[in-house]
Amino acid sequence: MALSEADKPYVVKVLEDGDLQTLGLLDYDKRLKHSFTAHPKVDPFTDEMFTFGYSHEPPYCTYRVITKDGAMLDPVPITIPESVMMHDFAITENYSIFMDLPLLFRPKEMVKNGEFIYKFDSTKKARFGILPRYAKDDKLIRWFELPNCFIFHNANAWEEGDEVILITCRLENPDLDKVNGYQSDKLENFGNELYEMRFNMKTGAASQKQLSVSAVDFPRINESYTGRKQRYVYCTILDSIAKVTGIIKFDLHAEPESGKKELEVGGNVKGIYDLGPGRFGSEAIFVPKQPGVSGEEDDGYLIFFVHDENIGKSEVNVIDAKTMSADPVAVVELPNRVPYGFHAFFVNEEQLAQQTEGQ
Repeated sequence: MALSEADKPYVVKVLEDGDLQTLGLLDYDKRLKHSFTAHPKVDPFTDEMFTFGYSHEPPYCTYRVITKDGAMLDPVPITIPESVMMHDFAITENYSIFMDLPLLFRPKEMVKNGEFIYKFDSTKKARFGILPRYAKDDKLIRWFELPNCFIFHNANAWEEGDEVILITCRLENPDLDKVNGYQSDKLENFGNELYEMRFNMKTGAASQKQLSVSAVDFPRINESYTGRKQRYVYCTILDSIAKVTGIIKFDLHAEPESGKKELEVGGNVKGIYDLGPGRFGSEAIFVPKQPGVSGEEDDGYLIFFVHDENIGKSEVNVIDAKTMSADPVAVVELPNRVPYGFHAFFVNEEQLAQQTEGQ
């Protein structure tokens, strides 16, 4: 599927020559009446998909479960005070996690001042709602508060005893002027770090722990561990205008080194793949050497686009996710420029065969 959080999904087919064909909009037999996040979660143990959409009108958020057979279950409206940008969420084995963060829908400011349609309110707390995965309504949701922030992307979440743990990239000062077309040589007060957040379902307590310095985002994991405890997170390293300059590997079993002001190997940083001067990349997709959780979690490859602004050439890089060696496993030169973007996904041979068979 091709996904945008402002629309419904579109079904896309990969043709034999590698081109893409859009087959049409997917509305689940007209059961889908709202938008569909660009970050649905698939539980690798049940093959169910969990998703949501957010809206400018009540209900401001609607949660959905899609069975492994592709049937969409009834909508579950999530009650929040007002319309916010809710770009991502997370799942665990038993819960779904929603983020009511203070990036608020403000159309009047856009019309009056030409500002971005969402405005960040630095006076409001960050709220996290944790709901049983198969709830029929939001009566059982538990809300937790943490200091003010915004989050675009989560890495993963899981349960430990009474606690739900969320690994995420936390943005201290969201500056969305760049999204609105404003050009700048530097993002002011830009800070985006990897964090661990803990929510105690028994006591109602919430806490957070910083795991990196700035700036990292687009966290990816071995998706065989989605919703379950895992060890490694791969993020992009961002420069002062949010271009991707490298890929960094974090070990959640290790402690971050104190006193660090720059991202470098040591402590919980197990490797950095630097793209080099004038070379900028994309989100790195983890592709395991074998499916499931029987092998080593980091035994696989990272695949991402790289554009060399020095010579105007684009390529695909494949690197070893275990060693993070500076020597790539493969470099595929591309005939055309690939624009800088946000996300990508990997389709394996079995998935290609399934679409050919009409599955």
